[in-house]
Amino acid sequence: MPEQEPLLEWVERVAMYLARDGVPPIAGRVLGWLMVCDPPEQSAGQISTAIGASRASLTSNLRLLSGMGFLTWRTRPGERTVYYRMAEDAWAVVARKQIEGITSFLDITHDGLALVGPDDERAARVRQAHATFEWMAKVFDNAPPLRPGPHGGEEERKP
Repeated sequence: MPEQEPLLEWVERVAMYLARDGVPPIAGRVLGWLMVCDPPEQSAGQISTAIGASRASLTSNLRLLSGMGFLTWRTRPGERTVYYRMAEDAWAVVARKQIEGITSFLDITHDGLALVGPDDERAARVRQAHATFEWMAKVFDNAPPLRPGPHGGEEERKP
């Protein structure tokens, strides 16, 4: 298994990156593994063996990643085994959900400003959040659309 060591080290880097945003390490390892594994569809048993996770902890993390839009799953005719893979355009789908969340939070901060009043000392904290999320929404509204490049990645953006 020495040839798999660099892959597993990379998988761990993915997990630690995502952990900064609150994604459980096992979910991050699953995601990293499914990004680089061959074949691209893997059973829970295969994933468990590859990343060294217990089947019990794996089940809840597979459910979490599926709910977030990262994974899809299927069974094969005549088999009871479930196979998982990265969802088509998973990263773009998840990013769009996060961008939609920005708009939702803008509605909440707007209501918060109306609730405490514009001159209340507490309004400054709400205004700061509102201004930040308003800025992010404008950035995303003005961003060029994502276009897949020749190898499935994003093309270089042209002004």
